Amino acid sequence: MTNSAPIGLFDSGIGGTSIWREIHTLLPNEDTIYLADSKNAPYGQKSKEEIIALSKKNTEFLLNQNAKLIVVACNTATTNAIKELRASYDVPFIGIEPAIKPAANNSETHTIGILATKGTLSSELFNQNVLNYPNTKIVEQVGYGLVQLIEEGKMTSKEMTFLLKSYLEPMVEANIDYLVLGCSHYPYLIPQIKKILPKHIRIIDSGEAVARQTKNILSEKDLLNEQKNSNQIFYTNFNPTVLKSILKNKYSVIEKDF
Repeated sequence: MTNSAPIGLFDSGIGGTSIWREIHTLLPNEDTIYLADSKNAPYGQKSKEEIIALSKKNTEFLLNQNAKLIVVACNTATTNAIKELRASYDVPFIGIEPAIKPAANNSETHTIGILATKGTLSSELFNQNVLNYPNTKIVEQVGYGLVQLIEEGKMTSKEMTFLLKSYLEPMVEANIDYLVLGCSHYPYLIPQIKKILPKHIRIIDSGEAVARQTKNILSEKDLLNEQKNSNQIFYTNFNPTVLKSILKNKYSVIEKDF
């Protein structure tokens, strides 16, 4: 594996671009290949077996592109499949899971909210993590329908506002002071979420932490790229319009069946 090889990232759609942005900001010299499996979105409603199979398919695509490290930029895929991925492939994997720790450690009301997919909230990895915080009340909410609307480019639609209010208002009533976004799609909803939540409730996602961990692993393995001219490639297997819009048409998007 060479330093100039790309970082690979995959998600069940466009949401993992929120993770890609953090990595690209921290590591601007690194080439990246992003895989949006939008045809199969959302992963959150699929079985664990289906999620593992899709994650392996995505991994093999990125390995065929010579990826030196793979970021599973999807909470559902991380919590359901990363153990199997690490056992099956000889490449470093970095996962993303709800940032419960900083929320629980800093909560003054000892009550935090987690908005995530069904696949994440029902996973063994997530529920094991919850057990580490017995003194914190964790209000869990499945974000039914949110990923589909984001994939359709309907981030500011009336339907989105209705769903967010129905999910978030009970959390406010439960006295949360932190909201953890447990899906890489959800950071794109922060402007709408802020309109619903009182100002004292802080919103946390995992993007910066994943970027720091990516840098740490590349540094440990002496794989950091020092070249100045980096190349960013994006693949999608369904409707590139929304992905292009999210990227503000700054990068080429390749539509490819995989």
